[in-house]
Amino acid sequence: MDLTETEDEHRFRTELRSWLAEALPTLPPPPAATDWPARRAYDTRWQRMLFDAGYAGVDWPADSGGRGASPVEQLVFKEELERAGAPFGWANFVGTLHAGPTLIAEGTLEQRRRYLPAILRGEEVWCQGFSEPDAGSDLASLRTRAVREGDDYVVTGSKVWTSHAEVADQCELLVRTGEPGSRHRGITWLVLPMDAPGIEVRPLRTMAGSNEFAQLHLDDVRVPVANRVGAENDGWRVTMVTLGFERGTAFVGDLLEAVRLLGRVAELARRTGALDDLGVRRQLGHLRAELDGLRALTRRTVSQAARTGLPGPGGTVFKLAYSETRQRLGELSLELLGRAGLLTTDVEAADGGRPLPVADLVDDWFRGLSLTIAAGTSQVQRNIVGERLLGLPKEPPVATGGDGRRGWTSS
Repeated sequence: MDLTETEDEHRFRTELRSWLAEALPTLPPPPAATDWPARRAYDTRWQRMLFDAGYAGVDWPADSGGRGASPVEQLVFKEELERAGAPFGWANFVGTLHAGPTLIAEGTLEQRRRYLPAILRGEEVWCQGFSEPDAGSDLASLRTRAVREGDDYVVTGSKVWTSHAEVADQCELLVRTGEPGSRHRGITWLVLPMDAPGIEVRPLRTMAGSNEFAQLHLDDVRVPVANRVGAENDGWRVTMVTLGFERGTAFVGDLLEAVRLLGRVAELARRTGALDDLGVRRQLGHLRAELDGLRALTRRTVSQAARTGLPGPGGTVFKLAYSETRQRLGELSLELLGRAGLLTTDVEAADGGRPLPVADLVDDWFRGLSLTIAAGTSQVQRNIVGERLLGLPKEPPVATGGDGRRGWTSS
């Protein structure tokens, strides 16, 4: 597909840039990073502003309430929001980037009418109930059980690393409806109302001090059968759709953020004198080349999504390469900071200029560590690329543990 910017797409960029210049100053200062009720209010307010301006769901089809933008317009939208420093909308990224697109592809007409408008208008926030304490990166071994009783499923089990569960209205939930040993053949995808009786949310705190994760305990929670997306025991296939969106188009903003971060690291190298080191310049050049390659892959993935409605396998390759690149970028920034990298506050620069951005760079390093785990570990991604894209033999069962777990995961 031709991704050259047309006159209409250039006009779209100009209009969007103008709107952002007017809209962003009307936002209040962002709340504290750990105050998720306040961040939910902040992010949903921004989502409503996008909706009122006609920019909500820019990559969603028009018949699902979105803008139906072209692939180039989708990239323009991400680029301009990142350039302007617009809010990302972390509180409801599951709804806008995962659950919404999955419902568009797999949901019934009634489900799309019920949930999609509320996501686009910022009225409902979603979380993701995929990972489990005993499943790790092997999603096919999940144990949360759903037993059908009349028009309901009765769900019992536990989920972990559930982003923003404490402020969510809905949860995309994977449950086992098949026999205990059915693995991927016995999984079902449900919409779980977070106010249903029997749900306990236990917040988790990471080593970086963030608190966006929680553990869910589900005790005989009743979920209507009408909330099932796809057929019973067909949740694995539906999940592949969800993870395709998560590992494909959802990373466009992250890539642009990484390019910006690389520029800051290069500036740090200049200010500390490290840019005179050939090895540092080589690392910066390699990182820039890798990000340029990922940008080209992103354009290919977005283009494929526009043609077929699904991102395709490019998202898996991108997720693996991007997370590894971000880790190397974070390690370089800490190397340049030296002993200052042990701090979490900015420090005065030796040249008397503005303080060195220690706090942001250390925070980015922490986040980079999580990227090779979140949305599927790098080991799992390599299995997927080898087996499903390259046609290599499947990995043999693990010798220890007795169950030979392998599979897909998401946080």
